[in-house]
Amino acid sequence: MPINERILFEDNHLIIVNKLAGELVQGDFTGDKPLLEKVRDYIRDTYNKPGNVFCGLVHRLDRPTSGIVVFAKTSKALSRMNKIFEKREVRKIYYAIVQHKPDPPEGHLVHYLKKEAKNNKSYPRPASDKNAKKAELTYKLIADSQRYFLLEVELHTGRHHQIRAQLAAIGCPIKGDLKYGFDRSNHDASISLHAGCIQFEHPVGGENIDLVAANPGEDAIWRIFNPKIIA
Repeated sequence: MPINERILFEDNHLIIVNKLAGELVQGDFTGDKPLLEKVRDYIRDTYNKPGNVFCGLVHRLDRPTSGIVVFAKTSKALSRMNKIFEKREVRKIYYAIVQHKPDPPEGHLVHYLKKEAKNNKSYPRPASDKNAKKAELTYKLIADSQRYFLLEVELHTGRHHQIRAQLAAIGCPIKGDLKYGFDRSNHDASISLHAGCIQFEHPVGGENIDLVAANPGEDAIWRIFNPKIIA
């Protein structure tokens, strides 16, 4: 799906895109073209901008995750958006499909997570571990099918693999997430985690930005649950 069909918001300062599962946000050792470069190409081609087009990455999503990613089209917007994220003046809602019903069906999770670089994974640790960082989220069961449950998750901190690690810690690994304990992969190597909503104050104009993105993938489970996300 081309970038122009996945743009959720665009003005002179920001461009906000619905990322596909499996799509890199930023370049890595694989050499696969990342979303950052695709957005830069879109700006260059659409507005006939020669040379090195400015496109600043405000935040990231894991490669197997889909959903909303914010880019800045000006250095002023990037600087201000960085401050908005640092101060946590942004609300981010994710949707996760899990196979086990959480008990209780909604709650507030607090863990202390430590990232292990050797396997790129985060583990819960005692609060006394000086290398572990506090991770907080709230979750709520909002829908279910015959086999799966849809959780709405709001992040209150931004730790490495936070949602994946915390849901796994309560016995609810995300569908397709082999790294965190799900028993089989999704057919497209994605995990069923979607950054579906974002809210913040525009860094230049000051207006409220409130966006919702349905999962753009072809997974039949998401087609069942998407109406619950965009309702």
